[in-house]
Amino acid sequence: MTWVDAIGWLGAALAITGSAMKTIIPLRCIGIGANICSLIFSSFNHNYPSLVVNLILLPLNSVRLYQMLGLIKRVKTASKSDLSMEWLKPFMTRRKTKAGEVLFAKGDVADCMFFTISGRFRLKEIGIDLVQGQVVGEMGFMSPSNTRTQTLECLDDGEVLSISYDEVRQLYFQNPQFGFYFLRLTSERLFQNMERMEEEIARLRAAVPQAETVQKAATA
Repeated sequence: MTWVDAIGWLGAALAITGSAMKTIIPLRCIGIGANICSLIFSSFNHNYPSLVVNLILLPLNSVRLYQMLGLIKRVKTASKSDLSMEWLKPFMTRRKTKAGEVLFAKGDVADCMFFTISGRFRLKEIGIDLVQGQVVGEMGFMSPSNTRTQTLECLDDGEVLSISYDEVRQLYFQNPQFGFYFLRLTSERLFQNMERMEEEIARLRAAVPQAETVQKAATA
């Protein structure tokens, strides 16, 4: 057996091993190794179809590996900062919105989430205006019923990025680290919503005695 044959068999072994991988990063790394071995073996044996295939697959695997590593790095950074989710932008689709348009209504089936780029948007039930660069609609991904709990209305013409839950689910399950940090982000956002609700309840409770005092003074 020559060294070229040995490289060919190594490439075949890597290809088989890659097919057994359960997570995307090891699969891409082994795939790159298999592509390199197959390129060497094909070039020495003048196997041009295999040469062309691996010339296409090698840069493709390399780009996908780079994207996934970058995604994990950005998710880690986001989880330690202000919950910015700009790391999802390369995977999202741009969409224009018009004033008065309802992107989703309370009770609707939730199938995607949005990232605001420009314009003004409001969550009607709680009266919160969203600034640019915010993610909205991600909690439906974690909801057992997958229904919207708020209505999102566009107040001014603008643009949003959207990503379907199916795409998020693919990213979620392709890599355990991505799944962990996405879960952490959504959990922290949920706790922020709970804190906001508790503050509103405390404000309303404090306002009740004041209202009773004013009413007693008016009837005295």
